[in-house]
Amino acid sequence: MVVVTLACVIDVELRHLAAMVAIAEEGSFGRAAVRLGYTQSTVSQRIAALERSVGGPVFERPGGPKPVRLTPLGSVVLGQGRELLAKAEALAHAVDRFKAGDGRIDIGTFQSVSTVILPSVVSRLRAEHPGCDIRLFEEEPEQPRIGDLDLLFYDGRIDGDVEHLKLLDDPYLLVAGAGAFPDGPVPLERLDGAPMVAWPLTCDQPSMEQAIARSGARPQVVFRTAVNDALLSMVRAGMGSAVLPWLAITGPGVPTDDRFRVHELRPSLPAREIHLHWRAGRTHSPLAARAIEIAVEVVAELAPPPVGA
Repeated sequence: MVVVTLACVIDVELRHLAAMVAIAEEGSFGRAAVRLGYTQSTVSQRIAALERSVGGPVFERPGGPKPVRLTPLGSVVLGQGRELLAKAEALAHAVDRFKAGDGRIDIGTFQSVSTVILPSVVSRLRAEHPGCDIRLFEEEPEQPRIGDLDLLFYDGRIDGDVEHLKLLDDPYLLVAGAGAFPDGPVPLERLDGAPMVAWPLTCDQPSMEQAIARSGARPQVVFRTAVNDALLSMVRAGMGSAVLPWLAITGPGVPTDDRFRVHELRPSLPAREIHLHWRAGRTHSPLAARAIEIAVEVVAELAPPPVGA
């Protein structure tokens, strides 16, 4: 009895199986050699190596014009061999697609980036790589983590073993109802006691409010929400003013009517910083590398924050 061990089967090479399939389909070593573009001796050597690996003959060789026939062992090897060759072809196709940029990318984002920057990034990626799989995750936690994300947009630096690329400075502007303040820049001291609508105290919001407080102004916060549209709607309704970063008031869908005005602040507040993060030392997929390039291009194409808005 011949015992075939796992170690022997591991010695089977795909080229051996490809030779076996060609012989089985052509009926002779000679025609298989022509089909594969090798010499007949090369094909014979590959089958001999295959038979050593599986521990027995895979073909009966009657000689003369009669076609070769599979042995019972050969039938087993051929059936499994076809499956292995198909999987190898699928693997090669998947690798080619990955290298071409048609893989999957997971991107963490937040509201302003989702509205202003990511639509262009996503549309360009999909135009260049129609088969790509893009997954977006929008969260604004106080302690963001990269986790399994390929890329993470965040307004500031994050802790941990990560690398980052600063994309832009996003200045804070005052959004107020028409007539609430004179046209032009507004001194920070004018915000003291004024009703304000604001984001919750997460991300860069605490730093921004502390900067206002250091100027001697203490606005009266009458409403907090993490939804930019809701804040702008409350400003338009006369609920109060809002101090918001430029990206929050420049995206598509932001109302532009006569019920509110955008002012610079004097002195200006420290701008929030928009960074793109990824795990330190990570080798980017072609899709992730291209996403970074496109993000930089999109930010460069944005109009600069308004001066004397």
